[in-house]
Amino acid sequence: MKGKAGANSGRSGGRASRGRAAGIGAKKNPQIRQAGRLAEASVGSPSLAPPEESPHYLGHRRRLRERLVVGGPGNLPDYELLEILLFAQNPRGDVKPLAKRLIEDFGGLAEVLSAESEALAAAGLAMAGIAAVKSVREAALRLMRAELRQREVIGSWDNLIAYCNAEIAWGQVEEFHLLFLDRKNALIRHEKQQKGTIDHTPVYPREVIKRALELGASALILVHNHPSGDTTPSKADIAVTRDIAKAAAAVNIALHDHLIIGRGGHTSFKDLGLL
Repeated sequence: MKGKAGANSGRSGGRASRGRAAGIGAKKNPQIRQAGRLAEASVGSPSLAPPEESPHYLGHRRRLRERLVVGGPGNLPDYELLEILLFAQNPRGDVKPLAKRLIEDFGGLAEVLSAESEALAAAGLAMAGIAAVKSVREAALRLMRAELRQREVIGSWDNLIAYCNAEIAWGQVEEFHLLFLDRKNALIRHEKQQKGTIDHTPVYPREVIKRALELGASALILVHNHPSGDTTPSKADIAVTRDIAKAAAAVNIALHDHLIIGRGGHTSFKDLGLL
C-alpha cells in the first residue's frame, strides 16, 4: 500500500510540478494565457457553433451586377440601376428599399439624378451616395457634350435637344445656359450663366456678349428651362432674346436659337418665327 501511495504521490507531484511550470510559462507569455482561456471556454461544448450564413443581399448584389454586365443595363428597372449606384452608400447593407423610396419620393430616376445635393441629403443619402449619384449624371452629360463637340450642332439637332433635356429639364428652378459655337457651329463651351427662381431668371445681354467675345465664339444658342413644364415663351423671354440678338449682331456673332426646355418637350424661338 505504501508503495502504491508513494507512486501515486510521485505522479501527483509530477503533475503539480508540470502545472506550476505551465502556470509560470503562462505568466510570461500572454498568448498562452489567451489559449488557456479559449480552451476553458470550450470545455463542455459538444461542438463548435456553425458559421453564420452570409446576408441575403450579398448574393443579390452579385446577381444584380451579373445581370447588368451580361444582360445589359437596359434589362434593369430604374430602381435596380439606382440600387447599384447606392452600393457606395452602404457597402454591406440592403439598399433596395432606399432606392425604391427615393424614386417614389422624387418621382422617378431622372428626378433623383437631377436633384440637388441638399435634397438628396434630406432624403437620407450620405456623402458616398450623393457622390455616386452626381458622378454618374455628370459622366452621362460629358459623354453627350463630347458628341456635340465632334460634329456640327445645327446638323445634330436631336442630339442637342436630348442633351439640353438631360441637363436642365428636371431642374426645380429656372436656369439660363449658353452654348458657344465656333465658325463650323461645333460646340466650344457650355456654361450656366444664371440660376433664378421657379419662374424667373435674370439675364444680362452685356455679360452674354462679353463672354462670347472672350471665348472667340462665332455663334450662340440660348437655353433655359421652365420648371412648370409649359414651354410657352413669356414676354420677358421674348424681350431679352431680342436684346441679346441685337447686341450679338453688333459684334458679328450669330444667335441661332433660343430653346425653352420643359419636362414634356421644348420650344424653339426660331421655329416660332421669333428669331
